[in-house]
Amino acid sequence: NAPKKYRRLDTKLETKMVELKRSSSGQSKFRSINSIILKFPHFKEGLKEIKGVFEQFDEDSNGTIDRDELKKCVKKLHFHVKDEEVNDLFDSCDVDEKEGIQFNEFIVLLCLLYLLIDSSSSSENTSKIGSPELEATFNTIVEAFLFLDKNGDGKLHKKDVLKALNDECPCEKSPSHVTRTRFREMDWNRSGKVSFRQFLFAFLDWVGIDTDDENHTTKRETKCSNNTSTKLVDSAV
Repeated sequence: NAPKKYRRLDTKLETKMVELKRSSSGQSKFRSINSIILKFPHFKEGLKEIKGVFEQFDEDSNGTIDRDELKKCVKKLHFHVKDEEVNDLFDSCDVDEKEGIQFNEFIVLLCLLYLLIDSSSSSENTSKIGSPELEATFNTIVEAFLFLDKNGDGKLHKKDVLKALNDECPCEKSPSHVTRTRFREMDWNRSGKVSFRQFLFAFLDWVGIDTDDENHTTKRETKCSNNTSTKLVDSAV
């Protein structure tokens, strides 16, 4: 069974996914796992600017964001959430329980915040998170989840996932061992059910989001990333 600290947030996410599934009327831009994989470069590019935001709020530069730093981040980005909700997000995304949010965990946390905050708090012409590009990336990731959620209950079930990956487009049918492996990577506790939070962690691994970009990024690229993140924070303000 999932720890109690996960259940409250995962229940909220299930409700949100059910609402989004109903509003989509069963329409999806994805037809198979291959059509999702082809979007991986787009996802990776769209998530790059989060790196600068992470570094900005990692005030002690220890590679993680603690609870106090997270609360400052949430306040600076103008997310209207209660401290209890921030603590729920922290506990649910700190999967190694080291009392610190690493970069990949921060991406998950920011996406969950985006989904759960009240959209009415933003004007029609303003992105909820200050970045239309990042918002579009999160929306596309949600669409990938909804494509796999065949029965629309806000969770991924093994039988439905295998059906979604193989039956939508016979000409792009994936090998059975690939689909089974993909599901095992999401189903951490082998319950046969996957929450959006679990899906998102596995999805970032598939896309190839590095937790330590410094070995692959030049100083110039890091500077550009920080400039972009500053714009993201400023636009949220």
